Amino acid sequence: MKQVPIILLGAGGHAKVVLDLLHALDHEVLGVCDPELANRSTSQWRGLSVLGDDEVIEEHQPNSIALANGLGSLPNSHLRHRLHQRFKGKGYRFITLVHPSAIVGSGVELGDGVQIMAGAIIQADTHIGNDVILNTGARIDHESVIGDHVHVAPGSVLSGNVKVADGCHIGPGAVVIQGIKLGQGAVVGAGTTVLSDLPAHYQLTGQPPRPPVELKRKKNTP
Repeated sequence: MKQVPIILLGAGGHAKVVLDLLHALDHEVLGVCDPELANRSTSQWRGLSVLGDDEVIEEHQPNSIALANGLGSLPNSHLRHRLHQRFKGKGYRFITLVHPSAIVGSGVELGDGVQIMAGAIIQADTHIGNDVILNTGARIDHESVIGDHVHVAPGSVLSGNVKVADGCHIGPGAVVIQGIKLGQGAVVGAGTTVLSDLPAHYQLTGQPPRPPVELKRKKNTP
């Protein structure tokens, strides 16, 4: 497929890392869209033209550009998810990015808009869903299944045959042992070791882990 120019969405910390990744892969970056920068009438950000807010995207035909989602992903924050769904619904494509230093094993499947950061390792026959962040140094072992809109934070380790449902957040340095299932929207705290299945919309924190607690959710959230 012919490469098209990329528009970066967002100008926060995660966007800086994504921009470095785009440069490492020699992608042409047309500019950045960020409502806060647009409101301040900022014209340049890290050498890129500030194109405006998110509405500017629709001035481009969906087949003429690709998008890179520069929004980070935090527990119980759905802004990145909503932005992905909004523009996918309008026919735009989010580019899948794999850092040159990452290791991707045989039989690995990557969804749309996946971002695999520096030093990440994905072992054989793992499936990665759409809009997933595998952050710096994250390790996913064989035959694991990662759902859509999941963030595996820096330094996390998922052993073989782990199942992670949509919308989960796995904190920095967390460890999930083999065969574990994490339900939709589950949150694993930083440095936590997961030794048994975690139900949907529950949070597990502590070392050793405290009993899981149910997460409070707003109405109409994914």
